[in-house]
Amino acid sequence: MVINKSTYKDYVVAHVYERLQKGELNPGDQVLESHLATELGLSRAPIREALQQLVADGLLTYKPQVGNFVAALSPKEIIDAYVTRGLLEGFAVAEALEHYTEEDLEDLEEYCLRMEKHARRGKQKELIEIGTEFHQLLFNKSNNIQLIEYTQRLSHKLHLLFYKHWASLYTPEEIRDRHQELVCVLRKKERPLVEQALREHYNETGQKVARLYEENEEGE
Repeated sequence: MVINKSTYKDYVVAHVYERLQKGELNPGDQVLESHLATELGLSRAPIREALQQLVADGLLTYKPQVGNFVAALSPKEIIDAYVTRGLLEGFAVAEALEHYTEEDLEDLEEYCLRMEKHARRGKQKELIEIGTEFHQLLFNKSNNIQLIEYTQRLSHKLHLLFYKHWASLYTPEEIRDRHQELVCVLRKKERPLVEQALREHYNETGQKVARLYEENEEGE
């Protein structure tokens, strides 16, 4: 595969993220620059840059003089991540309420149906991709670039958690309904309701994922 030099870093990020999704890298595993360089046929510079981004996104942790490791999140860290995303996205959407068109709302409703379809078929990757498009359409209407940047930084972490656990969290119908509820609230054009709905949307999932992690820890 020929990779454009300007996308080397993104290619490495996507590669590591895919390995995390597949369970080839697990919490506590070390991620070595040298191994990635050999595996991908790249120099250390873009790999180091990619690992720094993964650390900033909360997927890896860096230990000085030791290296990079897959982050092992505590239940509290999981809840904090979801709560923060809900606050940021809720504010971004509420600030941009006047910019949503009827076409946007119809697109969001279509995404809900597609999420249900992929969930029924057990297509995890496609489910996450459509879910990402749904939420990007929501918060990308904001003209606050820094707010969008902070919101997106949490995306990888949350999507990875949901990817691994969605089947234990919600049925396909629940996935559809939870997102349709957001569209219904958005149609009301009332800022407090929108902010509250998005906070609750993320808080509920965060609590569920954290509970799964607690149960797994107790069972070990």
